Amino acid sequence: MLNTASVTTAFFGRTYDEAMGLLIEARNYVAVNELRALPILTPSDRLMLCCETMRLTTRLTHVMAWLLAQRAVHAGEITLADSAEEPYALGGAKTCLTVIDEVDRLGDQWLNTLLDRSHRLYVRVSRLDEMVKREALPQDDTAGSA
Repeated sequence: MLNTASVTTAFFGRTYDEAMGLLIEARNYVAVNELRALPILTPSDRLMLCCETMRLTTRLTHVMAWLLAQRAVHAGEITLADSAEEPYALGGAKTCLTVIDEVDRLGDQWLNTLLDRSHRLYVRVSRLDEMVKREALPQDDTAGSA
């Protein structure tokens, strides 16, 4: 059992590091590239750029919050059943799973790469969240029928 725990910890550690790295890249993008691009864009493209930048940060924020909740489960601070429900479960699916293909026309490869990587990370964490919910569900059913 110890081996499984260390593998799980290593997995979450790598996923956390990936999410944190993407957050730092997103911050750098907003600080440097987005501000440089805004003056040359049309108002509608500027709006799209701002919305997609917000979608990027929303994805990463939800992923980081979920990972921190899972870390709290591992540390014994909350139960697995708690982590499967609000406010700990992964949120923002409608916004975070949306992909706007029109962003490509902006020609901003840095943004496109960040959006793609954050989307893939969110989808991966979404699958993990579903696994947590399935594992925690029998605990909830037992408590509800008592």
